[in-house]
Formats: sequence, C-alpha cells, structure tokens
Amino acid sequence: MTRILFVCHGNICRSPMAEFVMKDLVKKAGLESQFHIESAATSAEEIGNPVYPPARRKLAEHGIDCIGKTARQLMNADSNQYDLLIGMDRANLRNMHRICGGDFDDKMYLLMEFTEYPGDVADPWYTGDFETTWRDVLEGCTGLLKRLIQQQKIGRAHNK
Repeated sequence: MTRILFVCHGNICRSPMAEFVMKDLVKKAGLESQFHIESAATSAEEIGNPVYPPARRKLAEHGIDCIGKTARQLMNADSNQYDLLIGMDRANLRNMHRICGGDFDDKMYLLMEFTEYPGDVADPWYTGDFETTWRDVLEGCTGLLKRLIQQQKIGRAHNK
C-alpha cells in the first residue's frame, strides 16, 4: 500500500483539494486498495476546521466530495507513517523538513515536481483564484499517479 500525505499551510484549501483529487483519480483507475491518501497542515491555525467553502465548491463542480474532512497538523511521526509527503509550495516544504526533522528517506516533494512546470501550487487563500489552483492540483496529482503507476511500486517516487 502506498501512503501519501499532501501538505499545505492550513489544510483547508490546497492540500485537501490534492487529497480528494488524488483519491478520485485512484478510484477511477481502480487502484483504491493500493493507496492511503490524507492531508495535513504545517500550521495550527485551522486545526479542526472544515475545507474552505470555495475549495469545497470547486471540488463539487467536478463531482468530488470532501464532506467530513477537517484540518489537522503535520506531526514528526507522519514522516515514518507515509511513503510520500507532498508539499504545495516551498514554504510548506521548509516547514515539513522542520517538523519532521529533515528528509532522510527522500520522500518529501513539491506536487508540481510531477509536472512539466515545477514550482508552487497557486495559493487561492491570497488570490481567490480556485480555478488555477484546481488546474495545478489536477495536473500535479495526475503526474504523480502516472509516475507511481510507471514504477509499479513506491519507495522512491521521483528521480531528482
């Protein structure tokens, strides 16, 4: 089983979008039994809060339900419990390294590394542009799943 944790600052916009988009892609590929997918925050600001309404609406536009998801914070133990920890931007990645004490198992990446346009996932909290975030997340998750299927196993999911 491949265990993936998507991470952003508050766990109410980008990382839950990635969590539920990836779950949807995995389900459509008939691979649900091979994956465990969740999301978390690097901050404690939104702990316990549901997915931000505009993010919920954007997922719902594409037939994806995220009911019941509430924000939780990344913990040091997560680095041992997941095969991949996927951050949405460079600040997330720095905080992931800090919280987890580094990336000694080479399992922390940015989502957009799995696309032709590496960089940060657009943050709709500041821009209000959930469509661009949707496109980034969909492209990143599609690329990640394609990479994992090609490798037919987890471990090292990305060649740096």
